Order: sequence, then C-alpha cells, then structure tokens
Amino acid sequence: MKYYLYLLLIACILTAYSCIGQNKQTSCSKYLLLDNRVTEQVENAKLTLGTIKKHPANPLFGEDKPWETRLDNVYANVSYDEEDRLYKCWYSPFTVDDRTTLIEENRRHPFYTGYLQTSPEGREMAVCYATSKDGLKWDKPELGLIEFEGNKNNNIVMGGRHFTGAYYGPHGASVFKDLHESDPAKRYKMFFRGTEMAVSFSADGLHWSEAIDCPKMDALGDTHNIAFWAPGLDKYIGISRLKYHVPAIGGEGKMGIRQVARTESEDFVNWTKAKVVLEGSDPLKQTHDMVVFPTGGVYIGLLGVMEFIDYSNYNVKQHIELAWSPDTKTWYRIEEGKPFIDNSPAEKEHFGYTPYDFGTAFAAAPVFLEDEIRLYYGACDWYFFDWRKAYLALATLRLDGWAGYEQISTDAPAVITTKAVTGDLASLSITADVQNGGSVIVMVVDEYGEELAHSEPVGSTVTSTRIKWKDDVRSLTSVCDGKARLKFTLINAKLYAFQISSEN
Repeated sequence: MKYYLYLLLIACILTAYSCIGQNKQTSCSKYLLLDNRVTEQVENAKLTLGTIKKHPANPLFGEDKPWETRLDNVYANVSYDEEDRLYKCWYSPFTVDDRTTLIEENRRHPFYTGYLQTSPEGREMAVCYATSKDGLKWDKPELGLIEFEGNKNNNIVMGGRHFTGAYYGPHGASVFKDLHESDPAKRYKMFFRGTEMAVSFSADGLHWSEAIDCPKMDALGDTHNIAFWAPGLDKYIGISRLKYHVPAIGGEGKMGIRQVARTESEDFVNWTKAKVVLEGSDPLKQTHDMVVFPTGGVYIGLLGVMEFIDYSNYNVKQHIELAWSPDTKTWYRIEEGKPFIDNSPAEKEHFGYTPYDFGTAFAAAPVFLEDEIRLYYGACDWYFFDWRKAYLALATLRLDGWAGYEQISTDAPAVITTKAVTGDLASLSITADVQNGGSVIVMVVDEYGEELAHSEPVGSTVTSTRIKWKDDVRSLTSVCDGKARLKFTLINAKLYAFQISSEN
C-alpha cells in the first residue's frame, strides 16, 4: 500500500507544478506572502514592508557634465547585462534649460526667483548612457553620437532636438533589453514621450531608430514611462500617466490630480488606449509614477508618491511606496502612506545644505543579484517643484524581502495558513528573518486543520532554505488531491516567501 501511495505521489508531482488554489500565476514555484491569493487564514499577523538599506557610496553620480544642465528626476533605467558583464544605465537630463542656465546658482531659491511663476523659453531633454563594472562607480563614455554645442564628445544617445512640442523631447524614457525579441535590430526598446507617446528600437542600446508615434495610447506621459515584456500575459505592458484637474485647496485656481495609467501591446508599436489603474486617495498624496516588474508570481510596483508637505508654498516631496498586482490591472498597496524608500531627513532644512535624497526619490527597475536586490533610484536634495540637484542613488533589499508577515502581539505566535498546495513538499523552502530566540515552524494540515506533518524549527534567518521535516511528507495522499495546506507558526520572525519545486 505504501509503495502504491508513493507511486501515486510521483504521478501527481509530474502533472502538477506547485500551484496554489486555482490561481494561474506568472511563476508556480515561488510564492511571495504579500500575494493575498496565497493565504487562507491569518492569525495575530500583519503584512509589513521589508527593510531597505541605503548604500554608503551614495550618491553614485550627479549632474557633472555641461550637457547635464539639470538631471531633474533622473528617470534612471539600470540593468546588469549578463552578456557584456556590465551595469548599464540610461537616464534623462535636461540638456537645455534656460531657466537654469540664465539664473545664478546663488539666486535659484524660489523665494528670490519666483521659480513657479516662470517658464523656460528653451528646454530640451535627452537620454544619456552610463556604465559600471560594479554598479557603484560609473563612467559616462564619450560616444560620438549626438551633437551638443558643436561637438559629439558626450554620452547622449537620443537628443531633444529631434522633437518639438510641450514635453521637450524624449521625456521620461524607459529602456530595456528585450530577451523575448527575436529581431536583433529590436533587441533594445525605448518607451517615452516625444511630441506624443512613442517608441524606438536599437540593436545595441546606443544607436536608436527614428521615433514611432503611438497616438492611440493617448497618455500624458510627463513621468517615468515604463515598458516591459510580461511573460505571464504574453504581451508588452506600458505604465504611464494621466491627469485631471479639480479646484485648488483654498478655492483659487486648479489643482492637477495625477493617475498611474496602463496600456498594452502585442508588438511594442500598436498600443491600447491608456486606462487608469492606480491613483491616490488623498489629493495631497498623489501617484506620480510607478516602476513595474514581474517576480515571484506577481507584479511589483515601486510607486512614486508626491506628498504636499506645505500646499500654500507648494512644497512637495516624493517618496517610493510598494504595491503589487496579479495582472498589472488591479493593484494593492502595502502599508499605504508608509514609504518603502523614504527621503533622508535633514538636521536643518536649508536650501543647498540637505542630503542628496531629502526632497525626492524616483525608482528604477531592480537588479536581482545572487545575494541581494539592488534598487537604484533618482534622488534630489530639495523640493519637487523647486531648484534642486539630482543624483543616482542605490538602496539594497534582501532577496524576496518586499514584504512579509510578522506578529501583531508578542504575547502569541503569528499563524499563517495557505490555500491548498500541490507539489513535492519535501523540497519546501522558506525565506524568513528570525531574531535571536525566535523560530518558524511549518506544519502540513488537511482541509479540516488536522496535522499531517511537522517540521523542525527554523531558528535563524534563511533565504530559500529547505525545511527539515520530522515526518515523511511523501506518504501524504492529500498532497495529490489538493487538500494539503501549509501552516506557518512564527515567533519573533518575519516570513517573506516559500517555494515548492518538482525536483527531489
């Protein structure tokens, strides 16, 4: 009988690929606990943000070239190219900004210049390129591609003079290497606002095609426009922005309300009309931009939130919050209002003397390494709408550490029970932070909560580490008929993810 059950189990493993409940996910092996499709019951537990660490080398680089008149929001796109063994960054400075160049630096404080009441007569944005061997020390190579003030000795790959209109050129461009693409000439893709929303292609990320306008998208686009191939959806997803106006607080004039919008495409050229998928619940805390990417069976959003610190003086900061989605359409915010990447505090708020990211933070897509997640971001040292200097900065995150469950009260353990699971439970691994004296214990239970198997306690911080079982989980018939659940008991611990593979 035992031999028959063992064969039955093997057959089930071959036909089932570690899926939770009936939900089809982007990945069926790893499950992030922030995904509410994973959990069935939660007791004395709360979902909280993971902990980021700002790198001591910050800021990594700033606006130090003649054509980097104003880095503004940076809108960085950082990746590690496995083929070239090189970190690459595409970012967007204003190469021309009359308001900046014509006003002396010591007079740029809005109190003296009336910054918000003036508009530059000349303004052009460009896309520039930087490289790094370690992701910390960056070079801005002289590429000889685009002319600036009479020569091509710069790192510009797309210039603002190619465009006309209200947004001054390739505004808020995202750049990514598309490993899904079969055409070598289109391996690199750019998604941005020109005269309207547009795309461009490149074989090497340096030499770009003429812009192809995408008018049907109908997005405002004055933000970091994000595009990527979504493997679970088999299409390209674009994230941009829409905007509407309401009466200003106080009743004078109008106030713009920013909204994160989504569009999709099968070929990266023909895009659907952008539709709102996320906006703030408070006009004083608006959604400005969102970097989106797939991981662990979900889509993570690094959401830029504009917070009006002092509306009367239009003092606005921007921090980064965390959101997730099962499909890029429906979004859930985690600890809404609490920053994931926050602005650095200043001992004394004084223009020109604040930390590099005191005023704003604008996310880039993460770089996943073997031992950490790198979260690059654009940072500015003063308020959003004022004079400010901008930089590329870096924060790091433990693997799978976006958000996890921990105890609400220390008087009792936290208990998280999953929905039904299938797969090889002998291979179950978890990712968790465990404090001294804490533990994570896993049980396999049936649909009635009866214990079927019990693990050894995990007493230290682990990453994708296999559970040691006290019992033989291979003998459980309920693993095959979809009735088995995982029950995690946490004491002084935080559980981020678990994984079930089909390998022994």
